[in-house]
Amino acid sequence: MPAAAADMTLKLGHLANEDNTWHKASVKFGEELEALTNGRIKVQVFPNESLGKEMDLINGMQLGTVDMTITGESLQNWAPMAALLAVPYAYKSLEHMDSVAGGEIGEKIKAQIREKARIRPIAYFARGPRDLTSNRPIKTPADLDGLKMRVPNVPLFVDVWKALGAKPTPMAFSEVFTSLQNGTIGAQENPLALIKSASFYEVQKYVNLTEHVRSWIYLTLSELTWNKLSAEDQKNVMEAAKRAQAYERELFLADEKKLVGELEAKGMTFVQVDKKAFAEKAKGAVLAAVKPEIRPIVEDLFNQ
Repeated sequence: MPAAAADMTLKLGHLANEDNTWHKASVKFGEELEALTNGRIKVQVFPNESLGKEMDLINGMQLGTVDMTITGESLQNWAPMAALLAVPYAYKSLEHMDSVAGGEIGEKIKAQIREKARIRPIAYFARGPRDLTSNRPIKTPADLDGLKMRVPNVPLFVDVWKALGAKPTPMAFSEVFTSLQNGTIGAQENPLALIKSASFYEVQKYVNLTEHVRSWIYLTLSELTWNKLSAEDQKNVMEAAKRAQAYERELFLADEKKLVGELEAKGMTFVQVDKKAFAEKAKGAVLAAVKPEIRPIVEDLFNQ
């Protein structure tokens, strides 16, 4: 049983920069928790990997040297169900994703992460969906025929784009701009925030709203740290996390809207895509690539 609540400072490290909504929500979490505990519990936030890279932070949380981080499908190294955070075409909309992340499947994912990784998800943040940029409009899978495009070095992504008819090439993010500029590749896919920050609008005309990967990421607390808290402070942590989650969503929605305007102002055209046709064509490759234990869930998500 934890002793009478003592003063403590939680260390929260993450990979995003200070402008990112995750960072702002982390700071908000700290402010709320400090207020709820009358200053007894403070949160020190370390952005830009300044406390360590994602995997180092996860390991640190398991050892008790780090208290908190923001992490997502990387946890599938411990908890296979964490792969559900970022399955191509599994979530039709933000509302659909919310119903999963905040519902029964979400509870099972969190339980497995707690059990296998000894890390406790306390809130989740939406990530901007990944869209395809190109120099010709892409409305249906047929339009992808022979399109050379960059994908991250994720076997699932490579398989899915192959199944859709494109020619995916894994490549480091740092090489993408030059490869688009010199025509080695004709397309790439990323969330709007990265499309803007990487200046892809200088070398790409269209943003095709494929929204092929919708995903979320967790604000997490080490189980070792959680077990040091009194029942009342555990409640305070969850309340502060709930407020931080609502705050992040507000920022996220405003951000996505603003990014569309900014990219249009830079000369990009947004293209509506037949998402259903893409999802149907990608389904086989997705199901073949996911682990057997989550396959029935993924199949069910596709059919919703």
